[in-house]
Amino acid sequence: MVTILETAESYTEIARRPLEPEQCALIVVDIQQKLLPPIFQKDQLVRNSQLLIRAAGLLKIPAMLTTQYSKGLGQTVPEIASLLPESEAIDKDRFSCFGSDSFCNMLKRLPGNRNTLLLCGMESHICVAQTALAALREGYLVHVASDAVSSRTEWNWKIGLERMRASGTVISSTEMMIYELMRSSSSPAFKAMLPYLKG
Repeated sequence: MVTILETAESYTEIARRPLEPEQCALIVVDIQQKLLPPIFQKDQLVRNSQLLIRAAGLLKIPAMLTTQYSKGLGQTVPEIASLLPESEAIDKDRFSCFGSDSFCNMLKRLPGNRNTLLLCGMESHICVAQTALAALREGYLVHVASDAVSSRTEWNWKIGLERMRASGTVISSTEMMIYELMRSSSSPAFKAMLPYLKG
């Protein structure tokens, strides 16, 4: 496992490293029926999360799905759940995904050396931020797609990103992640993604 050093130089080095599909896992955080309606730019969040899930599938990147107290806040929205038919959402009561033993156990059991977590979902300043910070403390590299996370207010979305960046999270975008993971326009995976990226 890569250990994050708390220096400006180490953050720069981390940000320079290319994403390697075989080292990544995608974490889709709490995109739920009762949570989604008031979310700032919710359509963008859903569309970009779908793009990341599709790219992960093409590149054999494992994807994990979480819900926050689904009994009260509903299941994962169908637009997301339908793209992950094999994945059962891990329901949690802690805001950080790392507060769930089931999540931690499943993450450790993923095949290969998955030392980089790609995050999308909501809310930026609560569950996504707390998950990112916990992942950093556990020694993971963390990339957040800034346009695939959000909050109920624009302020909290932005302040969540700011806090995560200050803590060592690489703040990225959906297309930046996908194009970096794909590497080349000639790759079969990129050709399969292109219709969705153009949409």
